[in-house]
Amino acid sequence: MRKFGMRASVVLACATAYWGAMGSAAAAEELNGGDTAWILTSTALVLFMTLPGLALFYAGLVRARNVLSVITHCFAVACLVSVAWLIVGYSLAFADGGGM
Repeated sequence: MRKFGMRASVVLACATAYWGAMGSAAAAEELNGGDTAWILTSTALVLFMTLPGLALFYAGLVRARNVLSVITHCFAVACLVSVAWLIVGYSLAFADGGGM
């Protein structure tokens, strides 16, 4: 549990630093409702398809007493990836590119 707390604080510190640097530039831009709706819809469809598939696949690889643990693990990883998408992926998808 101690390692998880340290990792969570590192992720939180990185997210805070990132949002602090992007705060003024992101506030000046206007959001497009159609783009936002499409990203949210496609993200939800992918999660609804992927979560049960991965959870049941990995649950089939372990003993019966560990199935709940594996399903919980898959759900927790999906939650972390969703937060990472909100922090990094969304701005990469809709930012001007930053000279890329």
